[in-house]
Amino acid sequence: MKILLWHVHGSWTNAFVRGGHEYLIPGPPQGIGLAGRDWPAAREVAVSEAALPEVGADIAVLQRPVEVGLVPTGVPWVYLEHNTPRYPNQTHPLKDWPGTIVHVTHFNDLMWDCGTTRTVVIEHGVVDPGPLYTGELERAAVVVNDPVRRGRAVGTDLLPRFAEAAPLDVYGMHTRRLGAMGRGDHELGSLHRELARRRLYLHPVRWTSLGLSLIEAMHLGMPVVALACTEVVRAVPPDAGVVSTDVEELVQAVADLVADPALARQKGKQAREFALARYGLDAFLRSWDHLLTGVSG
Repeated sequence: MKILLWHVHGSWTNAFVRGGHEYLIPGPPQGIGLAGRDWPAAREVAVSEAALPEVGADIAVLQRPVEVGLVPTGVPWVYLEHNTPRYPNQTHPLKDWPGTIVHVTHFNDLMWDCGTTRTVVIEHGVVDPGPLYTGELERAAVVVNDPVRRGRAVGTDLLPRFAEAAPLDVYGMHTRRLGAMGRGDHELGSLHRELARRRLYLHPVRWTSLGLSLIEAMHLGMPVVALACTEVVRAVPPDAGVVSTDVEELVQAVADLVADPALARQKGKQAREFALARYGLDAFLRSWDHLLTGVSG
């Protein structure tokens, strides 16, 4: 198929464009195009080209309400919802629409009010970075974008408490604003190498969808300490780390893993095995193929 898709979430798109299709990515002014990404099966197009016979998009995957008005006439589409609602009874913008909304987690499907609109869940898949974990540094890694602005939602207020148990390295956009613990934004390969050197992955997030960085850390072979919020209780099994709503319990877990590299490596091994089984790329792409084939006819 030829799939029209806006480049919105780079890590998610990095997995999606690994399927056996041609991916049409709108460039400026209606999109950001490839933005320097090396995606051999994708090419940058103008939205107007997607309706031309020689281009001929078979289907579109939309991720923002603004894109609804940009899809060429006659091209069928599905809507991919990446996010949690702001509150449990929030109405989805496409409530009661006679199409399909795809949620990336079961938690999001549970919490969004989509009315009569058909919903399906296709859980995340990631490109396996490999078992790079060394855990040589007695530090905890965190990945979050814009932590100062997003505040409590991503657990920024909890970072000082965790820093009492181990030094923190926080990666992502605008993390330099955190001061000494901020490490800034990194290219994906560089980020994975840096994460893998830290003893554990810390996920202090209260209210967001399931971050791909958490799943990638598990693929690396990192043990996880995480707040038991949103989809995390499904994504991180007990033998892969410690998941709890008791912050003191989590602080102690950070200290324990930093002090015991053998324990950290054991839990990291279990994390990788679980992530490969639940969030592997092949199952993700098969699920999308099944859905898009059915919608496109």
